[in-house]
Amino acid sequence: MDTRTHSGQVLSPDLLQAMDAYWRAANYLSVGQLYLYDNPLLKRPLELSDVKPLIVGHWGTTPGQNFIYVHLNRVIKKYDLDMFYVAGPGHGGPALVGNTYLEGSYSEVYPDVSQDEAGMRKLFTQFSFPGGISSHVAPSTPGSIHEGGELGYSLSHSFGAAFDNPDLVVACVVGDGEAETGPLATAWQSTKFLNPVSDGAVLPILHLNGYKISNPTILSRIAEEELEQFFQGCGWEPLFVSGDQPEPMHQLMAAALDTAVERIKEIQRHARATGDSARPRWPMIVLRSPKGWTGPKAVDGLKVEGTFRSHQVPLLVDAEHPRHVAQLEEWMRSYRPQELFDQDGTLLPELADLVPKGDRRMGANPHTNGGELLRDLRMPDFRTHAVQVTAPGGVEAQDTLVLGRFLRDVTALNERQRNFRIVGPDETVSNFLGPVFEVTNRQWLGTTVAGDESLAPDGRVLDSMLSEHQCQGWLEGYLLTGRHGLFNCYEAFIHIVDSMFNQHAKWLKVTKELPWRRDIASLNYLLTSHVWQQDHNGFTHQDPGFLDHVVNKKADVVRVYLPPDANTLLSVMDHCLRSRNYVNVVVAGKRAMPQWLSMDDAVVHCTEGAGIWQWASNDQGAEPDVVLACAGDTPTLEVLAAVSILRENLPELKVRVVNVVDLMKLQPETVHPHGLSDADYDSLFTRDKHIIFAFHGYPWLIHRLTYARTNRNLHVRGYNEEGTITTAFDMRVQNRLDRFHLVMDVIDRVPQIGARGDYLKQQMQDKLVEHRRYIGVHGQDLPEIRDWTWAGDRPGSGLTS
Repeated sequence: MDTRTHSGQVLSPDLLQAMDAYWRAANYLSVGQLYLYDNPLLKRPLELSDVKPLIVGHWGTTPGQNFIYVHLNRVIKKYDLDMFYVAGPGHGGPALVGNTYLEGSYSEVYPDVSQDEAGMRKLFTQFSFPGGISSHVAPSTPGSIHEGGELGYSLSHSFGAAFDNPDLVVACVVGDGEAETGPLATAWQSTKFLNPVSDGAVLPILHLNGYKISNPTILSRIAEEELEQFFQGCGWEPLFVSGDQPEPMHQLMAAALDTAVERIKEIQRHARATGDSARPRWPMIVLRSPKGWTGPKAVDGLKVEGTFRSHQVPLLVDAEHPRHVAQLEEWMRSYRPQELFDQDGTLLPELADLVPKGDRRMGANPHTNGGELLRDLRMPDFRTHAVQVTAPGGVEAQDTLVLGRFLRDVTALNERQRNFRIVGPDETVSNFLGPVFEVTNRQWLGTTVAGDESLAPDGRVLDSMLSEHQCQGWLEGYLLTGRHGLFNCYEAFIHIVDSMFNQHAKWLKVTKELPWRRDIASLNYLLTSHVWQQDHNGFTHQDPGFLDHVVNKKADVVRVYLPPDANTLLSVMDHCLRSRNYVNVVVAGKRAMPQWLSMDDAVVHCTEGAGIWQWASNDQGAEPDVVLACAGDTPTLEVLAAVSILRENLPELKVRVVNVVDLMKLQPETVHPHGLSDADYDSLFTRDKHIIFAFHGYPWLIHRLTYARTNRNLHVRGYNEEGTITTAFDMRVQNRLDRFHLVMDVIDRVPQIGARGDYLKQQMQDKLVEHRRYIGVHGQDLPEIRDWTWAGDRPGSGLTS
């Protein structure tokens, strides 16, 4: 059915009148939130003192969202839907706050904002007011899983919520400005991953009101035929609702929603009765209504409704615009509040009857407070995947391949619970996590052809879309609705979701301050194919700076781990998958590397987060002459190789080796919950000895984390934006992270070494020359680099002359 030509009367006259009144009530509350400090029911003429001194917020999208909300309430009741509302144009905060207030869910969470005149005054005053609530849809808004401070992620969040929730319908309102963002434009393709048998449904409502802040929107300025063809090409069946007159628009919207819901139910009935998971063409709605609908038509001779001027505050009301007080009052009285609320400020019973009951209210839907639904993962014993390390460095392994076997078991154990997903932009196999495909598939509803691997309509892995934005958005929606997951990605390209990480970290920070918000599973990143393992990709694939970005966030939210080998990686990942309300960033390599710690030692080391590796140190019983510290798998290898050179050539030198797994240990305990006390830090790094620190990322991050420590003799080596197509070891040489440069750093910092150090330094310089000549001829590293192994105190463990 095409609602452009539908002329039937879906709503009875009484229901139409009641729904229009409810819409007016939501609009009245929205305007009140924007403007009023007092006099919430307009029981006396409005005065300038009743208006907030600073008016901040967005009106333009709000009346359209209020219109959508009341219509969704109707279909929830009619079809007994498990549905909630994702507000893509989240700057329309008054709409979601006002509607959850009308339905009672807001007052249940915030009893001081009661459903009476005093509560309405509080509702108005707190909005965008110091000590109050933000003007966006935020974690503080009941029924929200989506922060409205940044546009682009609503549809991917909605699909993430729908995965593995077969009875859920997510109504996703997409603003036409938001629709121009890259993440949202790509998210329309998510239909290729939604299984009608085992997943829920997403009902997008594209809200075309024509304008952004000061420009028209693209999708509102193309022909309807072109718009329809665009969405059909993306796999949708659009239903159009267009107009500006309330009564016919109510009828059109009701018809469109009935059609959409019945089509969703038909798709799901067929798929679940027959097992046919072929990709259907899902319905969506295109709602075209004026921006700032029902607001001031014009202000000071300029048209406002239906233009960009209604985007934020359409009417300035202050001492410089005294006549606008009367215009504001006229605007608010146009909603006829005396017909909506009783003398006490309570919504009239006949309007309150339009609201769904209990958990069916969108502001009280349990999925929107996902911690209420969260169940612990069933976890295998990670120790069963341990690499057998009988002596440090005595065996090699591919760390992420070992982890892949552990994740395979996590996936299998939670198959029946259907509460664990792995996402990644076509990199699960490349990152050596392929063992998971022994027990599951990639979920894929697109066409398959001979030769495709691990593609099926149902699977625990979502990695068949080359979009970091979608991976992040899907996983966030999945976590926010009470499930668990892991995002694996090339390290250099995780920056694509920097801004999405920001929003999620801010969400977690705010929810920690809201006692009614339940903890959700952590957002876990596994970053591999990292900066030190890009010998075939080169400069474009080298950037460890996501770590710098992450540590900007609140200390009670972020965690960063740099496990040096497979056993520590297993221990760290087991911890991360069990954790709550964090963003965990784990960086690990996939190339074969020496393995340092037995599983028992790895568990102890990870529990401590940082520690002296006594087996690699020779300062027992004495003060060290120098501390060699490392964080990351490649820096650890080079530090130990440097130690072996020093031990063989300068046996009298007392060297302490400190390895850091938990990067936040470097911060003081007053700054981060994982931070070391000053006494514990000094016991590892000393108060005054030189520290040569080999770090996975940019060197200045270590300086930043340790700037408040007593010991200022810190010298960090890390990535310095050098290296392209070259050998693995040459990458380290070009960035001065290699063993030869580390040895020279020690010699330069410890003057008591004397002449023997001068000769060893010359040998290091000679080795660097030999290295450059060798790779230029042979295209691979020196044999002594390729074949190097840690031999401890045994002769021959260091430099080969």
